[in-house]
Amino acid sequence: SCSDNHNMLVQGEIKNLKKGVLYLEKISDGDLIGIDSITIDGNGIFQFATTIDSPQVYFLSLNKDPKKTIPFFGDEGTIDIQTSLERFVYNAKIAGSENQTILDKYNKIASKFQNRNLEMIKENFEAQKEKDEKKLEALEKESKQLLRRNYLYTTNFALNNSSSEVAPYLALTKLANANIILLDTINASLSEEIKNSTYGKALRSYLENIKSSEE
Repeated sequence: SCSDNHNMLVQGEIKNLKKGVLYLEKISDGDLIGIDSITIDGNGIFQFATTIDSPQVYFLSLNKDPKKTIPFFGDEGTIDIQTSLERFVYNAKIAGSENQTILDKYNKIASKFQNRNLEMIKENFEAQKEKDEKKLEALEKESKQLLRRNYLYTTNFALNNSSSEVAPYLALTKLANANIILLDTINASLSEEIKNSTYGKALRSYLENIKSSEE
């Protein structure tokens, strides 16, 4: 049942790490809270054990440095994280979490939208310098289309993964400003188990808040 606490073991190795403090953190009620910490001295092998009541995103942070913080989808069982000190975030290989595998799949495509978005910001800056009205209009149009495509891609992805906690997580983090119809559609598609998960409940209360403020 959902109220029983389950155990999660987060373990792995950070190559070339000799000294430092590793923190396991998560977001609760909008605040980043520390769950546990380990002082590394000599080698970068680490292990955290914690209880988890519902799969959600955790953070593995070295010395509380935002540039050295790996987000990962926690789940009961063993999560294995392998990385290196130099490329802490980029080299991170995370195994043992099905939700993480699903999120990785999402991020692969979403990063293409992100890259195009960054290119357009640059093009927009250049067009403003050259006072190229036509180009600025075209970019604004493309920007709106890109956002709409991104919203639809995210919605479809969530609907295709409605029995994973990733679905309400994406709705809350990527679609918070989207049309409420998209959020309602995702919410309606969630399996009972996911509706009762941490993110499932958060999505439901988010929707209830929007609707009550519109009345």
